[in-house]
Amino acid sequence: MADVALLEHRPAGERPPSPPHRPGSLLGGLLKATRPKQWVKNILVLAAPAAAGRLFSRHALTQVCLVFILFTACAAAVYLINDARDAEADRAHPTKCRRPVAAGRVPVPVAYATGGTLAVLAPAGAVWLASPAVAAVLTAYLGMQLAYCLTLKHVLVVDLAVVTTGFLIRAVIGGVALGIPPSRWFLITTGFGALFMVSAKRYSEAVQMAGRPGATRALLTEYTTGYLRFVWQLAAGVAVLAYCMWALEEGGVPHTSVLPWRQLSMIAFVLAILRYAVFADRGIAGEPEEVVLHDRALTLIGAAWLAMYGLAVANW
Repeated sequence: MADVALLEHRPAGERPPSPPHRPGSLLGGLLKATRPKQWVKNILVLAAPAAAGRLFSRHALTQVCLVFILFTACAAAVYLINDARDAEADRAHPTKCRRPVAAGRVPVPVAYATGGTLAVLAPAGAVWLASPAVAAVLTAYLGMQLAYCLTLKHVLVVDLAVVTTGFLIRAVIGGVALGIPPSRWFLITTGFGALFMVSAKRYSEAVQMAGRPGATRALLTEYTTGYLRFVWQLAAGVAVLAYCMWALEEGGVPHTSVLPWRQLSMIAFVLAILRYAVFADRGIAGEPEEVVLHDRALTLIGAAWLAMYGLAVANW
């Protein structure tokens, strides 16, 4: 009853007091702030070793698992620092206001301190556990992403390029750890595939937040939906073309498999792009991992592509 009385006599406009922190709530908030659902993106570190057929030795698996953990730590550092910097703006957003830092569950200084610690420890650990080359790539990723948090996310087109490059680095770093030189078509396919998903997400945000400039990214008010649609359509086309060139180029190598699985995988890849484009066109292509994991048809198409590409690598 005393709490009710306090609520009744609180001056207008005054915020209610923050709920007391329960034991473990800070640690839980920090964990949530690192976006565990988005860790699935870091599975891309498997891409280069898997494409080269060098994923199934104990050394390769150990190195790739280490790189996954180190990259996840770097991404967590970026999320924490970004959320600490954007806490006030996030409170005005309909969904970002529930992020732990914006909601007050994780104090801003704690988010900065934890993010900074991870940003230092991850590259340092890479020198010891992996290689100086991996540490250099992680450092470059951190520098680019932190620059994005500070200024680059406010620069037209550059913001798309930086987020896309983050996906590309994920796909390349596994190969760096194992000394695998990436194919040119692999880089083009991965880069433009990432740009397709990033621009589709931006397009969806622009569509959903139309007329609500105070509750979205400031930069979205400078993009037009027509421009963002052009970007994701262009990126989808280039990604499909590059993948086909990659599959046909590799298919020229003599093989003894029952069927030309690498060329057949083009069908699944194109279907996946077309299916994802359905959500982009409707303006509901949010986080890529959410789209992929929550659409059964897209999941099945992805599984079929993985199976065919796996058979091609294994030369069955």
